[in-house]
Amino acid sequence: MMRAARDLLWKVQPMRTLARSLSCCVLASALASCGKASSPAGDAPVALELGLPTDVTSFANADVAVAEAQGFFRAAGLAVHVKNLSSGVTVVQGVVGGSLNVGAASIEPVVNAQARGGGLAIIGSYADRLTVSMVTPVTIQTPADLRGKRLGIQQVGAFREVMTRMVLEGAGLTPADATYVPVSANGYASALIQGTIQSAILQTEQAIDALQRDDKLHVLVDLGQIRPDYFYGTYVVSQGWLARNQDVARRFLTAIVRAHRFMYQDKAGTVPIVARATGLSEPAIGRAYDVRASPGPSRRCSSSRS
Repeated sequence: MMRAARDLLWKVQPMRTLARSLSCCVLASALASCGKASSPAGDAPVALELGLPTDVTSFANADVAVAEAQGFFRAAGLAVHVKNLSSGVTVVQGVVGGSLNVGAASIEPVVNAQARGGGLAIIGSYADRLTVSMVTPVTIQTPADLRGKRLGIQQVGAFREVMTRMVLEGAGLTPADATYVPVSANGYASALIQGTIQSAILQTEQAIDALQRDDKLHVLVDLGQIRPDYFYGTYVVSQGWLARNQDVARRFLTAIVRAHRFMYQDKAGTVPIVARATGLSEPAIGRAYDVRASPGPSRRCSSSRS
């Protein structure tokens, strides 16, 4: 058991190395060998402070909501307190500073913090591929058309800004060729519809919702299609906390893997939970579920206005 737990201690490496060496499947296999984690009968649950990287939970992070709703955290002897924060940068700061035990964040702020001596360890992943698209008005037909436009981001160095910069660089542009506009996680669709911004990086379910609300929007770039090997979502902890809490980390990851299995196997049970967590309609989440469950990196989402 302890050997399996030690095998989960993945220190932060350069991003391309991580993309090759760490995946949900690897962690799921390791955890499967541990069996179902649970606390001894009568023990009080262990409190765990968990930070999510958006103001409103996204489908990508909904494994946490499923683990709670299905009692997987409780079965593992955990009382998980979820904090929705503004970005992965804020989450990683909380992990480094000790206010969070576990953080869910995209890889970019994790690598940046580790490069500054953050003392971090990646213990798992909440998504095995990019699940986002850049959505723009239909008047923007190519990434080159982003020149001079107002582009919605969280903050520089956070996931949406890095994805936006990736699109710009693919068109031979830099952030200096456009204007960054900070937007809260639950404000992107409204800002696009109102014209406050001309681009936003949206999760699959958010893109589906936005396109249904405004037929003048479209998916300009599917990031998962252009970067199918990108290492995306991490569960990250401090190395110091992990050294003291290997069993707690194992319990947490076992609950998360059980949630992932449930989500893949039970669409009817998953959709209502994710709809409540994200605040979006069950039909929108159902369509996003189908897109996410499809094989391969290319998973274009489009509006359905029939």
